[in-house]
Amino acid sequence: MDAQDNRSSNVVWHQAAVTRSGREQTNGHNSALLWFTGLSGAGKSTLAHAVEERLHSLGAKTFVIDGDNVRHGLCGDLSFSNEDRVENIRRIGEVAKLFVESGTLTLTAFISPFRSDRAKVRSLLDDDDFIEVYCRTSLDVCESRDVKGLYAKARAGEIPAFTGISSPYEEPENPEIVADTGTLPLQECVHQVISYLVDQGIISRK
Repeated sequence: MDAQDNRSSNVVWHQAAVTRSGREQTNGHNSALLWFTGLSGAGKSTLAHAVEERLHSLGAKTFVIDGDNVRHGLCGDLSFSNEDRVENIRRIGEVAKLFVESGTLTLTAFISPFRSDRAKVRSLLDDDDFIEVYCRTSLDVCESRDVKGLYAKARAGEIPAFTGISSPYEEPENPEIVADTGTLPLQECVHQVISYLVDQGIISRK
């Protein structure tokens, strides 16, 4: 049965009286989605949380949606097959859209290996709301950081469809930000992201 057939015909979108712009005005900054993507071990979560700490210190309303965390709940029923990876990103995209509408500076840290999936999330949002942050790190560096031994297991064939080894990672073609997390200090990458947000008028530096 097609997914469309399961949708209720009695569902009507309710337009809230409190608007996104009103929430942004209360927060003192605009909202947006910062989508951190890269290989496992590229430093996505580390950078996303460090950026959030900096934004929090500036008084911004923030939230990080972390790839591992959602696998414990919202996406706990999904595997790591290509099909389920697509569904994983679809769900996160819809959740992130709600956070952006709430006036929150939303940060996500997901491998999100497929360009088409990232493009679908971008299409959910208004122009300039989706900020792709490519955490660029070589595979060698990622493997050297692999404290869980996942790459070794993948190379031994113990983990199927592991991104970068037995499943592809499609690098962003035109990301808003390229953070060289494999070579630059963490705080320099944080500064790069914050500076972009300031330059775009999303936040003001205090």
